[in-house]
Amino acid sequence: MTRANGRKFNQLRKIKVTVPFNKHAEGSCLIEFGDTKVACTATVEENVPPFLRNSGKGWVTAEYGMLPRSTNTRMHREKTLTTGRTLEIQRLIGRSLRAVIDTSKLGERTIKIDCDVLQADGGTRTASVTGGFIALALSIQKLLKNDVLTVNPLIDSVAAVSVGIYQGQPVLDLPYEEDSGADMDMNVVMVGRGKFVEVQGTAEKNPFSKKEMDGLFKLAEKGIQELMVVQKKYIGKI
Repeated sequence: MTRANGRKFNQLRKIKVTVPFNKHAEGSCLIEFGDTKVACTATVEENVPPFLRNSGKGWVTAEYGMLPRSTNTRMHREKTLTTGRTLEIQRLIGRSLRAVIDTSKLGERTIKIDCDVLQADGGTRTASVTGGFIALALSIQKLLKNDVLTVNPLIDSVAAVSVGIYQGQPVLDLPYEEDSGADMDMNVVMVGRGKFVEVQGTAEKNPFSKKEMDGLFKLAEKGIQELMVVQKKYIGKI
């Protein structure tokens, strides 16, 4: 099987990170997984949701959206009504980022990560998690530099990648062409110490075996380790 751009089955798309991407945000990056491009920005707010008031703990949350022409045909712009898919992805990003931060060391403040898809070609949620962590880490570094925080609340790194079975072959980091035609696909989120935060796997055509799933986990772990090497170029060691 020959993949687009001649990639091997276990090879990531070309990963590109632009830092900073937004001069106003406390942390930002433009992350590109091949032709998928996502702008990730971090905003620090000196407040927390009502359920955390007077707790001494902070909060990390995320919002996700796709620009109207991020896809092949124009999408309707989301205004007040957020779709179920968007909510699912926002929650995924938020859970992934909260898995690597000690909110008791953040103080009663919120860091909001906005992930805006400029161009979509598969893997927008995995790019959002990976780039969202870079934006989060950069915002934490700014808080430490400005003496707003005295202790780094980050306890690990986090990244995500897609894997799947396409034309009978396990593959890493699926673009839209492969994702839309895959027998099954899976999104995997892992932290630096090798544990899983989330796994989303679905058989689109044929059910998959445990052996196939285990193989995909190994493929995802390889890809995520490579993504974390990229992250460290921009944020250093946690």
